[in-house]
Order: sequence, then structure tokens, then C-alpha cells
Amino acid sequence: MKTLIIIPAYNEAENIKNVVDNLAENFPQYDYIIINDSSKDDTEMICRQNNYNYLSLPINLGIGGGVQTGYKYALEHGYEIAVQHDGDGQHDPAYIEKVIQPILDGKADIVIGSRFLLGEGFQSSASRRAGIRFLSALIRVSCGARVKDVTSGFRAVNGRYIKFYVEDYPSDYPEPEAIVTASLNGARIQEVPVLMRERENGVSSINLKRSVYYMIKVSIAILVCRITGKKRRGRESR
Repeated sequence: MKTLIIIPAYNEAENIKNVVDNLAENFPQYDYIIINDSSKDDTEMICRQNNYNYLSLPINLGIGGGVQTGYKYALEHGYEIAVQHDGDGQHDPAYIEKVIQPILDGKADIVIGSRFLLGEGFQSSASRRAGIRFLSALIRVSCGARVKDVTSGFRAVNGRYIKFYVEDYPSDYPEPEAIVTASLNGARIQEVPVLMRERENGVSSINLKRSVYYMIKVSIAILVCRITGKKRRGRESR
């Protein structure tokens, strides 16, 4: 099945070359698109100089807007599977085949690469793990989806949910909310174990203040999705 790797990138000048070169040299069977989210550093220049396949957004849309742009590209170019793959070096492309396999087998619509199933590799800080466990429980109660690594940005979706996310994708810290909206619209969601690494260079945009905002915002968004029963055009995409 025709597969696209979506690489959202914001200020990843220190990482993007290693990420893309590794993907292009060792996994040429996959196409990719870099979504440069109006970076303030040299990310776009590096993409241009190396003739990478990329789109540059005129304004910063955040991770949700960047990923949704990738889904729009996938839909417009006829891709049957889209894989989110961060531009900071945390995701190992060697696991892409494992992440997409349940879709190829017809057993899942969405597959999430989880760092917690094996408990190996980079596990994030204790405070973040506690927050992730809370969100996982909230999602399970809200929509029945059993996902441990709800904030993982390493995930694959099939053609049906490429279209679904083109029509509606959360804009701000979208990963947990995207699980809820898809689950409420009948998506079959699986997790597969992957190993993740610490970001290669640079500093994460998630600090203490943002972490508190993240937890509050995402918790409210999940509850709103559950209360409103956000079932919509997903039925039409079946």
C-alpha cells in the first residue's frame, strides 16, 4: 500500500538532516513530506539545500495544523497509509514496518507506536509518565479506547482516517484528542511496542508551564468530545 511518512518540524535545524537522511537512505520504500511549521531557525534552508520534499507553512499552526497539512498532502496524492514521524530524532524508522503491519493485515485503522508496552528505551520523566497514565485512564472511561501511550506522535492511519483527519484534526497538543474523536467514530485502534530515543539535539518545547496547560486543555477537550458525542462525518468515510 502506498505509504507516506509525515514529518512535522518546528525549529529542528539540528535534527532534521539526520532524520531525513536516515529515512531516505535506509527506508527508500517510503515517501516522505516534511511540514516546516514556519520555523524561526534554519530548518527551511536545510530542506531547500538538500532538495528534501517539504512544505513550509507561512504562519505557525502548531503541531496539529502541521500534521493535518501532512494528511491533506497524503489525501491529495493518493496515499493509502500515513505515518506520523517526529523530526527530532526520537522515532526510529526501523519500526515503521511494525507500526503499519496491523493496517496492512486489515486489523486496525489506526496504530500507535507505544514506548510503554516493553518499558524499554526512552520513557520520559516520571511526572510526564504520571500525566500520560491519567490521560490514558480518562480516554478509556470516555470512549473505551485502551491506549497506554496516548501522547505518542509515532502512529499510522489508513486511508479512511486520513480523510477523517483532513476534515477535523485537533490543533493544540492533538494526540490524545485525536484518539478520542477517531474512537467515537468507530476506529479500530491498536498499539504496538516500539523503542524511542531522547531527542538528538535541541530542547523540547514542553516545559513545566506548558505541561500544566497541556493536562488541563487536553482533559477538557476529551471530556467535551465525550459529552458532545463527537460523531460526525466519520460515518460517511466508511
